[in-house]
Amino acid sequence: MPTSVMVGYDGSPAAAAAINAAAILFPDAHAWVAHIWTPPFDSRRLRRRLRARAHSAEDLVQLLELEGQREADAIAGYGVALATAAEWVAEPLVKRSAGSDGLRLSQLAEKLGTDVIVIGDRGLDGSKAVIGSVSDMVVHYASVPVLVVPNPLLTDEFEALADGPVLVGYDGSQGGETAVENARRLFPQRRLLLAAVGGDHGNVSIGPAAEGLDVVTLSEPHRFGTPRDDAVADALIACADRNDAAVVVVGSRGRSAAREVLLGSVAIATVQRSHRPVLVAHG
Repeated sequence: MPTSVMVGYDGSPAAAAAINAAAILFPDAHAWVAHIWTPPFDSRRLRRRLRARAHSAEDLVQLLELEGQREADAIAGYGVALATAAEWVAEPLVKRSAGSDGLRLSQLAEKLGTDVIVIGDRGLDGSKAVIGSVSDMVVHYASVPVLVVPNPLLTDEFEALADGPVLVGYDGSQGGETAVENARRLFPQRRLLLAAVGGDHGNVSIGPAAEGLDVVTLSEPHRFGTPRDDAVADALIACADRNDAAVVVVGSRGRSAAREVLLGSVAIATVQRSHRPVLVAHG
């Protein structure tokens, strides 16, 4: 059965790059190309043009919404064309939202029962990275795995998508077990490589989900002036580079009663700092 993918598409180069990368990772998938839009009240030029046609404020609002819907449909259509060219079976999904685009995408993915959400990252660094962005909100609120694709990927990083191993960050916790289970399910034909992050003594207890996998043990990193979570994330990323990994998989801590993801700080740091695609596994 083909993988069911939802792609958050806004017409940006990062979103297009995410489609191209995900199509290699999930070949022959069925894709929902989702575009979330709000009425374009911030477009001064559009307001000026439509104001000349409108007979009242209500008429102006209706015209703006009409133009916004048409533009949204066109953007989703471009995304479908890209996905189809990448050999996916793709359908547009256009929804209006006045709130968080990331939360809306997460709700749609849960409603449709998709296997994974794909979102492009615009390649910002440091504190500017995904904090408060659509990708950050999707990662936090989604109940299904989220693949964040950084932009740009260098040539070797892009070539690794085709047949590189999947590196799974693992610490023996339930979150680590969930990460392995999701990696096995979404990448059944790939070699899985377990990056075991130990504590002060370097010991990691391997759970049932991770049995039989190749293991690389990463010692607990200690770098003066660097937060532990960032140091662990950097160790995972360096391991992914050494092994030419296609994807790095990390687990979250689970969900609260309000279904909001309390994302592990190592996972946050990995998403923000990695130059390779990162899959955040929920469950």
